[in-house]
Amino acid sequence: MKRIALTVAALLLATAVNAQIYQWKDENGKTIMSDKPPVGNVRQQRKIESEPPAESSATQKTTADRELDFRKRQKESQESSEKASKEQAASADKKENCEKSRRYLQSLESGERIVQRDDKGERYFMEDAQRDQEISKARQAVQSNCK
Repeated sequence: MKRIALTVAALLLATAVNAQIYQWKDENGKTIMSDKPPVGNVRQQRKIESEPPAESSATQKTTADRELDFRKRQKESQESSEKASKEQAASADKKENCEKSRRYLQSLESGERIVQRDDKGERYFMEDAQRDQEISKARQAVQSNCK
């Protein structure tokens, strides 16, 4: 009994798939869509296919070609996301270097005494001549890092 019901359902479904839909404008300019062709005076008639036209076998891709295309697109997508993340990391590093350079220049220009350590590890205060040299280096660093 189930087989008969399934067969009948499949046949009804098959006839529904082959159904055609028509669209036209009547004499009043009203657009009408129906499964039956128009009768009488019709301005425009257009047959709407239920399925897209089948492509020729020459233009259809094999499963292997489609798989290759998919893998290629997937690889390109992965490479572009990796490139974007690298660019984002480089941008963050550049911004951080810019901020460090600006803070160092600001501390040099503030006039506060700056303590450094020599090779032996002893502390000493930066002299004015050395401060001027460091200020010029820091300004160059700000210009190069903060473009």
